[in-house]
Amino acid sequence: MKRDLNRKSLARNWFEDRKIATLDELKDCLGTDARMTVFRTLRRLGYYSSYSHRGRFYTLHGIPVFDRLGLWSFRGVAFSSRGNLLRTAKALVESADAGYTAPELESTLQVEVKHSLLQLVRRKLVQRRRDGRGYVYVSIDEGRCRQQLLIREERVARTEVGMGAEVLPEEAKAAIVLFFSLLNEKQRRLYAGLEAAKLGYGGDRKMAELLGLDVHTVAKGRQELLGGAVDRGCIRQPGGGRVPMEKKRPKS
Repeated sequence: MKRDLNRKSLARNWFEDRKIATLDELKDCLGTDARMTVFRTLRRLGYYSSYSHRGRFYTLHGIPVFDRLGLWSFRGVAFSSRGNLLRTAKALVESADAGYTAPELESTLQVEVKHSLLQLVRRKLVQRRRDGRGYVYVSIDEGRCRQQLLIREERVARTEVGMGAEVLPEEAKAAIVLFFSLLNEKQRRLYAGLEAAKLGYGGDRKMAELLGLDVHTVAKGRQELLGGAVDRGCIRQPGGGRVPMEKKRPKS
């Protein structure tokens, strides 16, 4: 027990000073040639293995400061909050508004991903769809897949006419506001969510500002659409709208 505590202390000090380590470096640090001893110590401390460099590097829980995609890099070695490259690629494809092409995902992860994406397709964990001359990788869920492809098509169309994904020209803004004014309460929320999803990151805030809505209302509409949780029957929530008036009978 005392030896195990000493090894945990040695490993923790190493990582606090150097942040990452290879298996051989940890063997030297702990004074052992046994892989099992190293991994027993890592498990007790809680650790991540890198998704780059074939998983040869390790770090401890609490050391990485992950970005909004759950990624962290130190001295060119990349880690993910999801674990290895396969799990990371799957999670990013699922969460992406418009899926990923292999070059797009490689640019995000800074590693080669074609082999991993093909493994995910063979295991039926993601789908591969034709995208122009190449392929785009999207969710295995058909509803989510259609949403991702729709948003990708919209972004491609905007690019072709010189519109950035983050910028709307004044004519487009005016058309959105006009169309928005013709809708009922529920349709406005869903339409605002759709336009926000097309804009990508920061879209909720941009649509809320343009249409004079609360950003949470826009986010709710977007989540309803992307989650397929749209009630096609009711316009308002149950209990909404005017209280029905009882008709008065004419006096006899």
